[in-house]
Amino acid sequence: METIEIHEGEYTVSTDRSRLDINAIHDYLSRESYWSQNIPFDIVKQSVENSIPFGVYHGQQQIGFARVITDNALFGYLADVYILTPHRGKGLSKLLMRIIMNHPVIKGLRRLLLITSDAHGLYRQFGFTEIPNPEKYMQVHIADLYTKKE
Repeated sequence: METIEIHEGEYTVSTDRSRLDINAIHDYLSRESYWSQNIPFDIVKQSVENSIPFGVYHGQQQIGFARVITDNALFGYLADVYILTPHRGKGLSKLLMRIIMNHPVIKGLRRLLLITSDAHGLYRQFGFTEIPNPEKYMQVHIADLYTKKE
């Protein structure tokens, strides 16, 4: 898959896997996110390897991330979207979403889903809506998977 790299001001969004700082991604997801507390490093690494990754950079420092899990034909799931706190309020989430939604694979998908607790306004700007007929959707969800003690 062709690497996409977009520069805007001091920031860059890139799908180049070699630029990703997996340690930084793991640190944010396992410590700061509300959706992946305590997630093991190896799980983060594997999840990134099996997705289309979008790194957000200020110079060489990774300051944001998102990934899309997809079959590259019909369906995708947007996950792990974040911008580090010191860089928020600069339009970077919108830049990231514009690049994601214009990615050649993602533009061709019939359905793109996400789950969010707090960013509905952002995602609505990019065509996301509440799910019609939510009673048709089902899931298996193990909320405390990474905190269980065996």
